[in-house]
Amino acid sequence: MSAQNQRVGVFVDAQNMYHSAKNLYHARANFKKILEASVGERQLIRAFAYVIKTESGEEKAFFEALEKSGYEIKEKDLQIFPGGMKKADWDVGMAIDAIILADKIDVAVLVTGDGDFVPLVEYLKVNKGLKVEVFSFERSTSARLKESVDVFSDLGSDHKKFLIY
Repeated sequence: MSAQNQRVGVFVDAQNMYHSAKNLYHARANFKKILEASVGERQLIRAFAYVIKTESGEEKAFFEALEKSGYEIKEKDLQIFPGGMKKADWDVGMAIDAIILADKIDVAVLVTGDGDFVPLVEYLKVNKGLKVEVFSFERSTSARLKESVDVFSDLGSDHKKFLIY
């Protein structure tokens, strides 16, 4: 199958990418360029960005920019537990969406460095016959995740393209 005929689904762990870019490079991830690079000459079926909403709502402009860049936004409220612990986790939602979309795509692109996605990668490859690619910052990506995918692309290898300073 030529690259142009490949149907692609993109699943972006926005929190993971945001914190990796901030902590490793003191910059912001350029989600528009990441989407362009992850799809390439292929056919985009759907692109999801999984985001966390805070009480202050300060991320509203960020969410709008993601939508303008071609993403469908999936929002979840930040959970704050008694004692102050905060939890913001989209792993299960991302995995379910990838499994639901699996019959309509040839390639699943995960934009995350989180090793918790290894079982999803294995399922998509073995049970659904998909090619699975990961785009993330190598320095914050699980070694097991890199080993499990068909293609790993290091966003840190091209700072000017994938980061906004």
